[in-house]
Amino acid sequence: MLVLAHISDLHLDGSRRATERAERVRDRPWGLPGRVDALLVTGDIADHGTEAEYEEAARILGLRDGGAPFPVLTCPGNHDVRGPYRKALLGRPAADGPANSAHVFDEGAVLMCDSSIPGRDEGALDEETYDWIEATLQELDGSLPVLLAFHHPPAVLHHSLPDAGRLAGPGRLAALLERRPEIAGLITGHAHTGAASVFAGRPLVVGPAVTWTLRLPWEGEGAADRDAPVGLAFHVLGDTGRLTTHFRVVM
Repeated sequence: MLVLAHISDLHLDGSRRATERAERVRDRPWGLPGRVDALLVTGDIADHGTEAEYEEAARILGLRDGGAPFPVLTCPGNHDVRGPYRKALLGRPAADGPANSAHVFDEGAVLMCDSSIPGRDEGALDEETYDWIEATLQELDGSLPVLLAFHHPPAVLHHSLPDAGRLAGPGRLAALLERRPEIAGLITGHAHTGAASVFAGRPLVVGPAVTWTLRLPWEGEGAADRDAPVGLAFHVLGDTGRLTTHFRVVM
């Protein structure tokens, strides 16, 4: 089986609070006695998209000094800026195109897809990204179960804040899933609440946010619960391609 830790929406802004929460949630999977194959970070890593914020993210996530005990896989969110993200976080030349990356393990593959639209809160998978997904799936030839990870959920989550900025054009994604049975599930962030649903017959799992938790309409006034504990998820992709998710909080 493939075991993936998952965090999202760190919104690192140079503040002590943001740094402390990110380091606290990082320490949970890093300190586990058992096997974790990778850590997924599904966007809004930086709050303002500056190089300094990504340099801090690289330090926290162990990307500069080899300090991470397993691969750290990232994708951008609507707060991220592609040029500084590539340069400071990934150590690659700055560029404006979508930042997509494929990661193949013995038990499955994870495609980290860029659903950000520069300068916009809502998201979309653009033509270049869909072409890349199709080419990558063709190369894998159905030999492994595949997870697609990106920032913006494609389904309604029943709160006006994330629903106003969800993934545009979900019909094209649904058509892709119908044609590609090897896609075992979708992993997203953006909503600041751990959630599980179904999209086009596949599991859709939304990772909880590091910075603050979304207060749902029946939970009271105000969207941002800044006192809620930090959350993360553990996804298990089994031998049959079944996706199972466990949510945890870090006090």
